[in-house]
Amino acid sequence: MKLRFKHQRFQADAAKAVVDVFAGQPYLTQSYMMDTGVVKSAQQVLIEEDFTGWRNEPLVPAMTDQLVLERIREVQRQHQIQVSNQLEGRYNLTVEMETGVGKTYMYIKTMYELNQHYGWTKFIVVVPTVAIREGVYKSFQVTEDHFVEEYGKKIRYFIYNSKQLTDIDRFASDSGINVMIINAQAFNATGKDARRIDMELDEFRSRKPIDIIAKTNPILIIDEPQSVEGTKTKESLKKFNPLMTLRYSATQKSDSIYNMVYRLDAMEAYNKRLVKKIAVKGISESGSTATDSYVYLEKINLSKSAPTATIQFDCKGASSIRKITRTLKEGYNLYDHSGNMEEYKDGFVVSRIVMVVMIPLSLSTVSKSMLVM
Repeated sequence: MKLRFKHQRFQADAAKAVVDVFAGQPYLTQSYMMDTGVVKSAQQVLIEEDFTGWRNEPLVPAMTDQLVLERIREVQRQHQIQVSNQLEGRYNLTVEMETGVGKTYMYIKTMYELNQHYGWTKFIVVVPTVAIREGVYKSFQVTEDHFVEEYGKKIRYFIYNSKQLTDIDRFASDSGINVMIINAQAFNATGKDARRIDMELDEFRSRKPIDIIAKTNPILIIDEPQSVEGTKTKESLKKFNPLMTLRYSATQKSDSIYNMVYRLDAMEAYNKRLVKKIAVKGISESGSTATDSYVYLEKINLSKSAPTATIQFDCKGASSIRKITRTLKEGYNLYDHSGNMEEYKDGFVVSRIVMVVMIPLSLSTVSKSMLVM
């Protein structure tokens, strides 16, 4: 059975947000003579034909940092995202995409759009684990015919394997869209296989795989950067000599959001009917020593504004303790609204109401010392 994919407006918007950052860059393709390595004399006649490489053309001089920053700000204003004060690297863009809405589909479409507008053909998808790597590879397989129908060309994609080095030569020498999928451990661990990417290998004609890859000036796509980009990995990624880095995740770390250009959060995904529901798990608490405090989460209330929660808890009256139900928002202090019951004195201020699409939503309470007042 052939899968059919529906075109969604948000998919086009997310791809366009990245493309528009580089408006003014002409469509260019550039070839170069690849490093042939140490070859036998019988192979010399094939060098000119077999070792022409293709790389992503850098931004032309007219695309100054100030112009790129202004393009980023224009995109951010269009999508109601806080405007960046500066370029955060050359060039780092963030796309926040809620779980379950087709993140992999999104960045495959973005690859096609960047190729269509600017001629860029070399992409590397970096993922945190082998399991995610296999899932990404499967997504390329199942969407292949769909994108061929839309764009009229195929992507050549492969999983990096340190013992299948001919794939790297093909990656560099093929003029079409090429994607290498690699998990972080494959170049960032200390094992022998991980180190091979930086080694001069006899079977690779005394060349280093990383040198051949870096010459292509690839575009890096980081899938789930919060799980990939530790300090060591960030340094290792520089060896790829990327033209730019695009980060796709539903849960970006606050200190790792670089020039965000598009956001589709849980509420917007729900309002667009991209997911069927947002499930509620319950309440968790931290920083509390109370042993008999009672809190019951009845429901989460969704609207265009911030979500609220309806909960039940104990309240001390003039002559007895009774259960009351209240609808609350972030910052609500149960101690203040319970008649100052000691059970709620420490650790019962609502700090956040967190929505996660298709997985449980939690209402967390933390102590005053953990709140920013």
